[in-house]
Amino acid sequence: MSPKKEIVIAEKAPQAIGPYSAAVKAGNLIFTAGQLGIDPKSGEFVPGGIEAETRQALLNLQAVLEAAGSSLKSVVKTTVFLRDMNDFGVMNVIYGEFFTEDYPARSAVQPGRLPKDGAVEIEAISLLE
Repeated sequence: MSPKKEIVIAEKAPQAIGPYSAAVKAGNLIFTAGQLGIDPKSGEFVPGGIEAETRQALLNLQAVLEAAGSSLKSVVKTTVFLRDMNDFGVMNVIYGEFFTEDYPARSAVQPGRLPKDGAVEIEAISLLE
C-alpha cells in the first residue's frame, strides 16, 4: 500500500499566494513550500532587508513544520533561494541561529527572481516526528 499525501494547513504562517499548499506530508516525510520573509499577520515583507527577511522566512518555515507535526530539528534538506548571492553571508549567519547542530543538507541558489520580489525564500524536507 503506497502512502497517501496529506495537505498541511499552517495557520501561523503566511497564506499561499497561489494554488499550492504550505506543506504536504507523504509517509514519514514533509515537503514544505518555499517560505518568504512575510509577516503572517500583515501579509507584507518584514522591514530590515535580507537579515530580517531570512529570520522571518525561517520562523514561517518553523510554523509550517510545527503544523505538520515536525520541527526544524528534523529537517533533512533545505533549499535557499537568494535574490542576490552577495547576501549569502548574512543569510548564513541567521540560518545558523536556527540550525545549530546536526545540520541538514542545503543548497543555495540565485534564481532570476523570487515571488513578490523577496530577498530570500527557503523550503525544506523534514521527517515527521
